[in-house]
Amino acid sequence: MIWPTRNLALIFLVPSLLSLTLLLPGSRVLWAALLSLDAIVLVIALIDMTSLLASLQMRAARRCGITASIGEPHPVELTITNEARRSRRVRIRDDVPDSFKAAPDEFLVSLPARGLATLEYQMTPGQRGAFALRRVYALEFSRWGLWQRSRRLTLETGVRVYPDVRQIDRYTLLARRDRLSVMGLRRSRRAGTDNEFERLRDYADGDEPRRIDWRATARRRKVTVRDYQVNQSQRVIFLIDSGRMMAGDTGGGLSPLDHAFNAMLMLAHVALVRGDQVGLMVYADRVRAYVPPSSGPKRIERLVHAVHNLFPMLVESRHDRTFVDLERRCRKRSLVVLITNVIDEVGGRQVLDHLGNIVGRHLPLGVFLRDADLFSLADAGLDPFEDPVQVTEHRLYAPAAAAAMLNWRERVISAIRQRGALALDVLPEDLTAPLINTYLDVKARHLL
Repeated sequence: MIWPTRNLALIFLVPSLLSLTLLLPGSRVLWAALLSLDAIVLVIALIDMTSLLASLQMRAARRCGITASIGEPHPVELTITNEARRSRRVRIRDDVPDSFKAAPDEFLVSLPARGLATLEYQMTPGQRGAFALRRVYALEFSRWGLWQRSRRLTLETGVRVYPDVRQIDRYTLLARRDRLSVMGLRRSRRAGTDNEFERLRDYADGDEPRRIDWRATARRRKVTVRDYQVNQSQRVIFLIDSGRMMAGDTGGGLSPLDHAFNAMLMLAHVALVRGDQVGLMVYADRVRAYVPPSSGPKRIERLVHAVHNLFPMLVESRHDRTFVDLERRCRKRSLVVLITNVIDEVGGRQVLDHLGNIVGRHLPLGVFLRDADLFSLADAGLDPFEDPVQVTEHRLYAPAAAAAMLNWRERVISAIRQRGALALDVLPEDLTAPLINTYLDVKARHLL
């Protein structure tokens, strides 16, 4: 499709304005001049159009990783090759999915004759799942810039968007530098040590002085401490609710379920490094994904593949079915991490009963994700300088209803703790660090 540019519209505007002079007396002599000017402009436009009639001899190539992390910039490289004998000025735009953000989102390049141009940009996925970049859009300008023509270059590239797995690399780097406090993780000291000796290592800040091996220190001329083997091959099983309570937008296009998956992967990595087994069960009105507890270097990859295309379902979650399935599939004592939210009496009672019932056979940890809007509404007060007559019933009763709902929610969480289960009450975006700290505390206190 070929259509005029703004430059051609401005050129035709000149004779259009001059034609107003024909309204003046004695302007017949200008008729010939204006007609000649119109003819010249028309001829120039037609000649310029012919530069676009030839077929577009252009090829495109795209280089990018086939896996990306949600919310993380993903580099893409486009190579545009001009096989024609003359240079071209082209505006390039890649076929980025609607849920992605590209920076920059388009390029204006001059392709040399029989040359190429390399374009680099970053796209940030806003949604998990499998996506395809199917084509490259090119807007070609004529030689004098009076016309433009759109082209579509077929070029398909598949991209799978996973939960944020790059956080694992950041954790590993910070762990090597002993700077995990940057991520909000605290050092957990074990309440006592296991009897089996594991290794000697250099002293680090926070180590107990009683663990210093003075003979090894004298021999190595470096302060050396004794490490004892921590209980390994224990199990961590995640139960992640993907029902209607995990839908919504917490900011940046991420749902509470996205934050739950990100935190799950991070804790899974920490647990696997410590020799534990990790399993997963994602459910809504039924069990949607199940990964049996196991360990090994490919366990994170298995978890990522299991959840990358799971999204919240607008259905009521069946906690009862899930816990029945858990008891059938997993009989060995495990740390059961339930990530959900409660906001109604039925769901709260089910979670309370089922978490309390497995105390003893397992160590349950209930993680309840806060609704930031609900907390903001409860904190909203009335302006003391505002006329009470103008206060609507909604503004008067909505904060009170929100506060009552939060008080009920706190009573449910307190009851869960009284039944012997662990509980966390956090915002979705702040979930990762408290969850890992709780796991480390469980390991340090030998609760499993």
